Amino acid sequence: MNSFQFLVALTASFGGLLFGYEVGVMNVVLVMDAFRIFFKFHSWNGDALDENGKDTTDKAKMMYRKLTEANNKATLEGVITSSFVLGALCGALMATYLGEKYGRQRTIMIGACIFTCGAIIQGVSARHWAMIAVGRLITGLSIGCNGVLCPTYISEVAPAKIRGTLSSCYQLMTTFGIIVAAIINSIVWYYTNSSPEGLGIKRDDIWGEVANFEWRFALLFQIIPGLGLAILMSFLPKSPRWLCSKDRDEEAVEVLAKLNAASTSDELVQSELKAIQEDVAATRAAVIRRRTFITFLMQLFQQWTGINVIMYYQSQIYDEIGFSKFMSTVVLPIINNFVNFISTFPGMWGIEKLGRKTLLVVGALMMMVFHISTWACSTQTHNGKMWQYLAVASVFLFVFSFAWTWGPVPWVYQAEVFPLRVRVKGSAVGTVSNFLNNWIIAFVGPALMKAWSTKTFLLFAAACLLAWIYSQFYVIECKGLSIDEMDAKMAGKA
Repeated sequence: MNSFQFLVALTASFGGLLFGYEVGVMNVVLVMDAFRIFFKFHSWNGDALDENGKDTTDKAKMMYRKLTEANNKATLEGVITSSFVLGALCGALMATYLGEKYGRQRTIMIGACIFTCGAIIQGVSARHWAMIAVGRLITGLSIGCNGVLCPTYISEVAPAKIRGTLSSCYQLMTTFGIIVAAIINSIVWYYTNSSPEGLGIKRDDIWGEVANFEWRFALLFQIIPGLGLAILMSFLPKSPRWLCSKDRDEEAVEVLAKLNAASTSDELVQSELKAIQEDVAATRAAVIRRRTFITFLMQLFQQWTGINVIMYYQSQIYDEIGFSKFMSTVVLPIINNFVNFISTFPGMWGIEKLGRKTLLVVGALMMMVFHISTWACSTQTHNGKMWQYLAVASVFLFVFSFAWTWGPVPWVYQAEVFPLRVRVKGSAVGTVSNFLNNWIIAFVGPALMKAWSTKTFLLFAAACLLAWIYSQFYVIECKGLSIDEMDAKMAGKA
């Protein structure tokens, strides 16, 4: 691999940064007082809490606002959160048309511009949940579209030997986006929600707005990575495989030569061109069906591991376990998101050394164990701080287990397993499955956590057990296989 190939793959993976920031920003925004009051999730009559979240009338001890939850808070929160995922679902379907008609590179640019428009709508939202829901739906269109095309584009420009490692850069940048959002917005939260004006002073209008800078800044900040991706993608070449599929072989060979830092007549370039041309011709309906089922189920199980309940609502989970507002909103989410980011690196190594299937099997078992331990420890938190920290440690270990296995593998698998002519459509099936189940979880998540509390982790432990059975007995390993070898395996002939 040369530096240009790496740069192309890294730039395209910035689509994951947009996804990660969007996920990370909502975890913090949902616990910002101004956001909660603005959209009438909560009301505030002026009462205050101390640093441990206890009621206080002592001016010297007042630290946070004491908000009163509205009856429809869980429903509104679910709608606003899930509207993004619904948009992503539609965006994945949109990618099947745009990605084939206009190409991967140009459509990723279009997606980045759509993301920027959605960020602006969110940041300037009027005082009604519908406007921010529409803004999140529009950013979701971008994320769903680019969730299909960014890993596909990377897999189509990456050398075969390290295709999995480079394709997993998308997941790495997703985790990086989450941690960037957590750090920036936790700092904003701390300086705007700690010791705010008006503590202890009775308010006549309990629904009256407070300063809204904090959440508007957090949402408008998304404009920077959105525009950045659009600009950077304009400098990258078109996918050589897409060019060949459109009978533009001369352009394809020039791109291959540039990617390999060689001349168009070079033996390596010509052999890659021949392989792509063979790939273009390879579409066998019988084996496409099995790949489609594997991809659909893989992304389904990825969501039902429960990862996005933790990433969307982790501050509320830590609060439920018994931590202070500062720990729940600032310290623990940053640590957890850092664990998520760092743990992706072993996956980038293991995906080529150990294989896709091995990571799925091991990861499912580990996640099941840590879900059970999180629930078990959370039932003992009344017995002392040690149990609180053990419960949080189990959450971190679950995130570690996910980040190096089920985090990158589904995106890599769906981007490489389909023949070229149906690659975008096949990848879109997986992405639709991901966001459909993500939408279901995002919508029911708040109500589920409110009704079941930490027993929710047992539901996800059962899902991880099913994911292990699926991985062990149904998934086909595709590490290092050519399209013909993959066909034989999928048809049960190898």
